[in-house]
Amino acid sequence: MSDPIRLLDIRAEALSSDEVLAAVSDPTAGGTALFIGTVRNHDQSKPVDRLSYEAHPDALKQLRLVAERICADPAVTALAAVHRIGDLQIGDAAVVVAVAAAHRDVAFAACRQLIDELKAEVPIWKHQHFADGASEWVGAH
Repeated sequence: MSDPIRLLDIRAEALSSDEVLAAVSDPTAGGTALFIGTVRNHDQSKPVDRLSYEAHPDALKQLRLVAERICADPAVTALAAVHRIGDLQIGDAAVVVAVAAAHRDVAFAACRQLIDELKAEVPIWKHQHFADGASEWVGAH
C-alpha cells in the first residue's frame, strides 16, 4: 500500500493547483476535494496591497503531523498540501490542498479538516501590508 501523503511542501515559488490535483490522483478515489486560498484585496474592510508569509523551520514537520492525522482515516486515499512563503500579490495562491477519497463526503470533510488544521497548527505567519502604509502580522502561533 502506498503512502496516502503524496505531496507536502512549503515553497517560495508560485503554487500550481494542477500539481496538487495530479499528486492526489488515484484510481481508487471516487471523489477529490480541492481548496485554493488566495490573497484578497482587503481584510476587515481595510484595503490590502500585498502580503508576505514566513514559516518556522519546523513548519513542514508540523504540516506532516496534521497530514498524518487526517490520513489515519482509512477512507482517505491521497492527500497533498503546499503553502507559499515570501512576497505575494493580490490574487496569488497562498495555499493549495487536496484530498482524494473513495466517496465525496469523506473528501470534502478531510479537505476542510486539512486546511483548518493547517491554519491553526502549522507555524506560518502572514504579514499584511495595507494601502494606508500600516501592516500587521496574522496567525503568529
